Amino acid sequence: MLTISVDGSGETAVVRLAGEVDLNVSPQLRARLKELVREGRKKIIVDMAGVPYIDSSGVATLVECLQGVSRYGGKLRLAALGNRTRGVFEISRLDTVFSIHQTVEEALRA
Repeated sequence: MLTISVDGSGETAVVRLAGEVDLNVSPQLRARLKELVREGRKKIIVDMAGVPYIDSSGVATLVECLQGVSRYGGKLRLAALGNRTRGVFEISRLDTVFSIHQTVEEALRA
C-alpha cells in the first residue's frame, strides 16, 4: 500500500510517499501527480524517503510527470532516495534526467 500526502501551497508542492511504488499503486500516484501538473505547480518535490522499492511503472509515472511540468516550465525534483531506489535511477541512467537531491530542504532551495 502506498500513502501519498501533499504539503505546500501556491507554486510549490511536496509530495511525500510511503510504501512501495509498483504496478498496483502507480495509477494512484499518476492521478495525484497529474492533478498537481493541471494546477500548474512550478515546483514539485517528490520525497522518496519512505519508498523502499520502485518498479518500472513507478519510474514511468515520474517520467510522465517530469514531461508534464516541463511543458509549462515547471520543475520536478526527487529527494531522499534510498540506496535501492537510487540504484534503479542509476542503472536506467535516469539520474542524469531527474534532478535528485539528498533532502527535501535541499530540493526546495535548488
